[in-house]
Amino acid sequence: MHFDFHYFFELLLSRQFFEPAWIAVWITVLAMVCGILIGTVAGLGAESRYAPIRMLVKAYLLIFRGTPVLVQVIFWYDALPEVTNNAINLSPIAAGLVALSVNEGAYMTEVVRSALASVDRGQREAAAALGLHSHTTFFRVIAPQAMRVALPPTGNQIISLLKNTSLLFTIAVTEIFATGTNIYSVNFKYFEVLAVVSVWYVGLSALYGQIQKRVERSVSKGSA
Repeated sequence: MHFDFHYFFELLLSRQFFEPAWIAVWITVLAMVCGILIGTVAGLGAESRYAPIRMLVKAYLLIFRGTPVLVQVIFWYDALPEVTNNAINLSPIAAGLVALSVNEGAYMTEVVRSALASVDRGQREAAAALGLHSHTTFFRVIAPQAMRVALPPTGNQIISLLKNTSLLFTIAVTEIFATGTNIYSVNFKYFEVLAVVSVWYVGLSALYGQIQKRVERSVSKGSA
């Protein structure tokens, strides 16, 4: 086996992956923000006293956690126009964002639900004894404590979401992996190109890991 180190470093240091990396990053950020919003609403719904709402959340989790992300991506891009008789025809970027956001929302639902459940019930009782309104109790007492619990698993989900952007190559979104496939389909240097692709994903994941450590340290100081 011959590994072309010269080509590897030439490709790694070129500008060919800059724009694809930026596309992967901003899709990850937008999909994660939407996923957190969906997960927060669904997480609160999972704790609702109304059975229909709880059943609706359970159905949502079953569908979007029980099917592969790739299937969901293809559904939003290819199947949705057919189902709606082309009334809804999403662009590749839009379809990818919707697919990743809705899927991420299902996982964030469990993160939010478990974080809220981790807050001792006595906190709620103490807030009620002090005469705090339910909204004030949630935003000033429950949410800050739940956020500290939810932060580490949310970080793991962000890294997972970043890697899942590679699935968007199936609908012609020019992210990192799609750019790599376009290159090695011409020069057939699969090993070298995939090595460069891997370096980009590892580098972005490591960069986010450092950001998360700083955020967790800052939150811990606030807690202390």
